[in-house]
Amino acid sequence: MPRPLRVAIVGAGPAGIYAADALLKSEVAADPGVSIDLFERMPAPFGLIRYGVAPDHPRIKGIITALHQVLDKPQIRLFGNVDYPTDISLDDLRAFYDAVIFSTGATADRELSIPGVELDGSYGAADFVSWYDGHPDVPRTWPLQAEKVAVLGVGNVALDVARILAKTADELLPTEIPPNVYDGLKANKAVEIHVFGRRGPAQAKFSPMELRELDHSPNIEVIVDPEDIDYDEGSIETRRGNKQADMVAKTLENWAIRDAGDRPHKLFLHFFESPTEILGEDGAVVGLRTERTALDGTGNVKGTGEFKDWDLTAVYRAVGYLSEKLPKLPWDIDSGTIPDEGGRVIEESGTPLQSAYVTGWIRRGPVGLIGHTKGDANETVANLLDDHANGRLHTPSSPAPEAVDAFFAERGVRFTTWEGWYKLDAAERALGEPQDRERVKIVEREDMLRESGA
Repeated sequence: MPRPLRVAIVGAGPAGIYAADALLKSEVAADPGVSIDLFERMPAPFGLIRYGVAPDHPRIKGIITALHQVLDKPQIRLFGNVDYPTDISLDDLRAFYDAVIFSTGATADRELSIPGVELDGSYGAADFVSWYDGHPDVPRTWPLQAEKVAVLGVGNVALDVARILAKTADELLPTEIPPNVYDGLKANKAVEIHVFGRRGPAQAKFSPMELRELDHSPNIEVIVDPEDIDYDEGSIETRRGNKQADMVAKTLENWAIRDAGDRPHKLFLHFFESPTEILGEDGAVVGLRTERTALDGTGNVKGTGEFKDWDLTAVYRAVGYLSEKLPKLPWDIDSGTIPDEGGRVIEESGTPLQSAYVTGWIRRGPVGLIGHTKGDANETVANLLDDHANGRLHTPSSPAPEAVDAFFAERGVRFTTWEGWYKLDAAERALGEPQDRERVKIVEREDMLRESGA
């Protein structure tokens, strides 16, 4: 009797769970069946949704409801608190599975090559996001003494960082933020936030809804300089062909022409200002130097040679995420991704690495919204199943599910399970009940493991 197809998925964020869902919806799932194990280095699943989405965005966190339905399926097991390759290597995975899908995402900050990035007061946005999202592996405190702050970048992460810095701690208290984050934000001295983009309003990468949300806070006055509202032929073409870009530009135009209000925290959105240097004294940030840019007709910009120094004492670099290189797998250092063709991992020789696949941001870089990884997953799984149908997958030596449990028991690896997530979820919800909050996030890894029953 043929056994089920055994697949390991490394990374239990949306991309990995979408891949599991695609496998479960395939014909192979009906006969002879699929057996899927998800490995996640955090004690809890959901990746970016739990540790990358701002706490005041419960709408996006609602995606977890759909992912729950996938992980509830009996063909799936979750192994949380398991790190690749420390706890389980590629060779180990090959012993247990017909195929391995890597979906580890992108969590590090992309480098910004300007002088002064090493100064005290210069921060990567990813580190700040991890702090306010209660990531167990970052410090419990964050320095928030700066009254005037810069955020470099015009994507949704830059908006998140700026919004969290500009809101009051009490505004964020109804969310899931843990006590250490509330206490940190309570001490936040920021009253001026300056967001800088080197191109114009038509090129901003904000989502229209996220941009408009900035103006919903009773404490944040959003300010746009009318001189920054400028379009060339390329910008006009972008607006005509991209509804979201047009909506963003219209919102910015409306803000630029209105009278300034009296909300206590000012959030400035600057365009055509390219950061050239973070200024420092005695090893600490004291300002930011930008070069004024101008549109070149195509929607791109060129420098004008006109520089300006801004009086600021903290700089957050939100210029993109970067994936971490995974051992034993090929790597494209320029894009920070695993080379692939249709989700098949491709070695330097140009040939596919047998039974190895990739999906999500580790495959195509940190671009697009969470839902966009679903198409990636479908393509990757389709090619995995094609390889299975045509006998191109390798045969594992120990395909029985119990072999994995025995492997971890022998190594003393302490892991969480899907059942454990339900326990942790209940514990976090119980913490929120006295304050009429949906949940309060548990931060310490040891506490997460204990509440999960690991």
